[in-house]
Amino acid sequence: MDSDIKIIGREDGKRLGVAGGNYRILISGKETNNSYSVIEMTVPPGGGPPPHSHPKIQETFYVLEGEVEFKTEHGKAMVSKGGFVTIPFGGAVHCFKNISSSVAKLLCTVMPAGLEEIFEAVGEPVAENEFLPIPEMTNERRKLLQYLDELYEQKTYPSTYLD
Repeated sequence: MDSDIKIIGREDGKRLGVAGGNYRILISGKETNNSYSVIEMTVPPGGGPPPHSHPKIQETFYVLEGEVEFKTEHGKAMVSKGGFVTIPFGGAVHCFKNISSSVAKLLCTVMPAGLEEIFEAVGEPVAENEFLPIPEMTNERRKLLQYLDELYEQKTYPSTYLD
């Protein structure tokens, strides 16, 4: 692992279209000896991942701009600018969606790293503030997502699972 201090500029990082959003990988597990990764998530109205769980990964979200609806098996809550969410180890099912009419921005930390590799596998390169439509669920894409779930010990649920 490189022990030098890293400064990531506003234009730095890999930008990917994921789950209808624009995800910028600020620092990856490859740069942190897989101890953590940090992703800036810009989420347009209607964007957000499906319900999922990952027992061996802890994830945190800090809302930088706007607001998103977080759902868990215990209910749902609107989390707005300055709000913080922590998903502990253990596999709690969770998701979020931007149900507002404005773009939301979240800072996501993943410990240990790994989820960013899923984003790299399913995402498409994008420019800042570019949002791609969610890809069609073809048989090929379904197989890829199932493979990634198995590889990263994650489970993805139907979009209505937490309704």
